[in-house]
Parts: sequence; structure tokens; C-alpha cells
Amino acid sequence: MKASKGTRTKTRTLLRKKPRARGLSPITKGFQEFAEGDKVNIIIDPSVHGGMPFSRFHGLTGVVVGQRGAAYEVNVYDGNKLKMVVARPEHLKRNV
Repeated sequence: MKASKGTRTKTRTLLRKKPRARGLSPITKGFQEFAEGDKVNIIIDPSVHGGMPFSRFHGLTGVVVGQRGAAYEVNVYDGNKLKMVVARPEHLKRNV
């Protein structure tokens, strides 16, 4: 049988919340706003499926370069290559 190659393969521990953090996240995370040039950390929230970036970018830091609908465009380095990740604000955290 051929193994599934979906977008969430090999993320059993990566996209999992701790037992006491389970359930829906605070609604205010969806109302966060970022300006162009802001540095953000990509921290995937597994309880929000919409606007979820690919698991490879979890934990990386990038720069907001624009907005696409309700989501933000974030430039991130993947090795030496610059890539643009489109993610909703629930999966972004301001880098301080």
C-alpha cells in the first residue's frame, strides 16, 4: 500500500498541543494586525486549519511583506533560498 503524502504527514508531534492547551485558541489571535516590515515568528496553531502554512516553516522567523486577503505574506529563508509563506494571523507571533 502506498503511503499518503498529504500536507500534514510526519507532523504527529510537531502539530500537537500540550494536553492543557488543547481546544480552541483565543479569538483575539485572529485579530492581530501586522505592518509591512514587521518581524514575525511562524508558530502553527493546529486547532486553526485555515491559513495554515506548510509544516517546514514552523518555528522560522520572517518579515511581513504584504497582505493577501485575511492572510499575510511573509518572506522566510529556507536554507539560502528566500520563500514567501502565506499565513493567517493565528499562525503568526510578533518577534520581540
